[in-house]
Amino acid sequence: MRVDAREQQIQAHYRALFRAWGRQHWWPAQSPFEVIAGSYLTQNTAWTNVEKALANLRAARLLSVNGVRRARLAELERLIRPAGYFRQKAKRLKLFVAFLDRQYAGSLARLFALPTANLREELLNLHGIGPETADSILLYAGNHPVFVVDAYTRRILARHEILSEKAPYEEIRELFERALAPVAESDAESAGMKEHLARGFPGTTHPPSAMSTAKRTARAQIYNEMHGLIVGVGKNYCRKHEPLCKNCPLYRFLPAGKPQLNKVSTSSS
Repeated sequence: MRVDAREQQIQAHYRALFRAWGRQHWWPAQSPFEVIAGSYLTQNTAWTNVEKALANLRAARLLSVNGVRRARLAELERLIRPAGYFRQKAKRLKLFVAFLDRQYAGSLARLFALPTANLREELLNLHGIGPETADSILLYAGNHPVFVVDAYTRRILARHEILSEKAPYEEIRELFERALAPVAESDAESAGMKEHLARGFPGTTHPPSAMSTAKRTARAQIYNEMHGLIVGVGKNYCRKHEPLCKNCPLYRFLPAGKPQLNKVSTSSS
């Protein structure tokens, strides 16, 4: 399949999902630092566990740069324990704040003022931050126009025969950014993103929050929406086992000859 055909498929997937579900209000957070903490905590665990850890930090008044800075490591470990790998993640949060203090006088605004490519390189050089975490911080906390690639993205691409599930992260990210950038630049699409009300199944919709409704460029907004919509597909339909393809908004895009996926199941994953 030629690259332009792949881009057209991704554009069609976006439009179908957005028409079905509307805005997903990602990332559900009240501050940029809450997004950063959530990006670390969500590694290798379910979001429901992250929410418990974040609630503990919030109740202890430690869900901030200053809060993590002043917290004892043992206290931080105890509070984020529900997210798993709590010792590792507590150290990484401490390391991030130390980096922010050392390089940017503790200011997230100064950090996020960097050009996207420079900031991404700095984040990737930090211990415990891989491409998915770096891009989550860039997009959702800093409103930089980068697309976040996760396991759901890879699964959907593979099942729709757009790219191999083992394709390099950067190849997938660049493909989505090329595909969605012209959609974001369309005045009609931008207006639709602002006004559309979700119909039918809500995907992974969260209530509006300070960060999900923050002002951002059209490109950052559409990358934000597409990632949230993909998570909705992955969690509810394109599951690793027992996929529910016939109920999915992307069912009509499935290639012919995939009978093992074209079934309905009531089991959960």
